[in-house]
Amino acid sequence: MGVLTQDMKRVVREQRLGYIATVCPDRSPNLSPKGTTTVWDDDHLVFADICSPGTIENLRHNPAIEINVVDPILRKGNRFKGLATVLERGPDFAEVMEFYRTVYKLQPGLADRVRRVVMVKVERALPLTSPIYDLGSTEEDVATRYTEYYGRLGRDRDVTPSRPKA
Repeated sequence: MGVLTQDMKRVVREQRLGYIATVCPDRSPNLSPKGTTTVWDDDHLVFADICSPGTIENLRHNPAIEINVVDPILRKGNRFKGLATVLERGPDFAEVMEFYRTVYKLQPGLADRVRRVVMVKVERALPLTSPIYDLGSTEEDVATRYTEYYGRLGRDRDVTPSRPKA
């Protein structure tokens, strides 16, 4: 049995956005969101390098990685710790890219920009849960609250394209 449970896999596949933590050569932290984060198998997560030169460079120096994936409505998710391998060519790279194109349905313009993918061997997975549950809130309460909150954000956001100044 792998490290990743069915529920962990479900959340990662639904959310797709992982916050990727790596260590810079100067030992400072680097955090970068990756909208291609997904499950590869029972022990691996994967994400595509679309525009991540800092993340890739960090992983070349130190393969230690943490990925956080959280459902923003339920305020629950997981933290995945492990070691990363950068794939640039070969059958494993080709297999992951085929997956991104056919199963994941990565937009063709983005898929064409992928030069590397990162395969993460998950060594430890831990739950992330908002303290709001410590106050007795149920998942239904939390879902209602944050569905309304994000709905208001969407309605209040000004999405009018800005016009260039003459």
